[in-house]
Amino acid sequence: MHFTPAVALVTLASASAASAGLTSYLAPAALAALSLFTKPVPNTGVNSKWITKTFTVPHTPGADDSPAVIAALANFTANSTILFKSGVTYNIWTPIVFSNLKNVEIAMEGNLTLPTDVATVQGIVGASVSCSPLDYDAHSPIGTNVTLRGSLDPRTGWIDSHGPQWWDTMNQVNRPHLINFGVTNGVIKNMKIVDSIAWNFAVSSSNNLHAYGNYIDVRQRPGGGFPFNTDGFGAGGKNLLIEDNVIMNGDDCVTVGSGGQNVVFRNSYCYGGHGLSIGSLGKGGSVASVHDILIENVIMDNELYGARFKSWTGGAGIAQNITWRNIVVKNVPFPIYVTQNYWDQNLGPKPNTTGGTNTLVDNFTFENFSGTLRDTPYVEGTCISDPCWYFVEGATGHETIIFDLYPGTATNIKAKNINIRTETGVKPQVMCDPSTVSSSYSRLLAY
Repeated sequence: MHFTPAVALVTLASASAASAGLTSYLAPAALAALSLFTKPVPNTGVNSKWITKTFTVPHTPGADDSPAVIAALANFTANSTILFKSGVTYNIWTPIVFSNLKNVEIAMEGNLTLPTDVATVQGIVGASVSCSPLDYDAHSPIGTNVTLRGSLDPRTGWIDSHGPQWWDTMNQVNRPHLINFGVTNGVIKNMKIVDSIAWNFAVSSSNNLHAYGNYIDVRQRPGGGFPFNTDGFGAGGKNLLIEDNVIMNGDDCVTVGSGGQNVVFRNSYCYGGHGLSIGSLGKGGSVASVHDILIENVIMDNELYGARFKSWTGGAGIAQNITWRNIVVKNVPFPIYVTQNYWDQNLGPKPNTTGGTNTLVDNFTFENFSGTLRDTPYVEGTCISDPCWYFVEGATGHETIIFDLYPGTATNIKAKNINIRTETGVKPQVMCDPSTVSSSYSRLLAY
């Protein structure tokens, strides 16, 4: 089991102080913004008054502990605590599907380890209804009033997936999603995750969720492979409040997919990944719907993107009323990036972008951005094509903002109080064809 004993669960304020001198890097206005809470915490999770019984998960050294949990679940699907006790490292070698839960708390006070053998995991994922070792949905009736909580003790409560052995060989066959959490009135708090194979939290089936105080450490090891597709939160659900999290990974810190509605992501620290993302939307001509999204008070440290929107050519639908504000970027090549030309390098060359429909974008706001743009030569870890998938034709590398849009598809895009400097000292630039945006304005300050 890999531990990080020096790292405890932290709020954004303590995370910034511990992260390469970021406190001195923040403007006073951004520091003040870190403590803002703009919406009330939803009434979610299990009420302790409802708990009438507890199941303490047994552990057998050298054996799979999942069957004992699965066998006991029928008697603990309501008004119960399911306890992985402190001081024990449990072997979760087969997926556990928690379904039809009502008023249940799952307490991860012990450590959990997934199989260390790659072929074993691939076989399980390939044959399973669920591709998540811990599944609180799994295509079953969604649970209600469910809390998934970790431990405040930095020495225990870790989930280790042994991801580097996958990353080092770029093995992307039958990879598991770590935690699928699809509930109504749910809480995810104080969870600690290390070395995920791929995606971490999938909450797109949730309605009325509060996720806070979670710590994800899926950083690339020195000399090791890149942790592809290790998204922090996949958040296409409704009425989600995700805050006070530390996410260090190799893909989107948060990504809001189609179906996302009334989602707030705030007061968090992101390192090494691909940004605060909406999308991708419209793949294969699908119809997307995302609206009423607020992303604020976030530090983006050595990410590829800061604020990011991505939709595929030929998609349909709309993304509407989306705000990114109070964002601090450090060494980020693309601080603000909007594209309707997204593509997947694993699926072949970039598609033809002539003609077809596109996902509409309306009422996007980018406000109060500060920090540094990385405009020195680099090759990001996910680059496996030439040119790299993030290459932008005609860009100089000094662009603070890139709006890659089709005519007649975008309305009311606003950027204001953008105070980002390049590492080289070159004056920052904006890449945008004004004819593609209706009723828009851009006010760039303090260059």
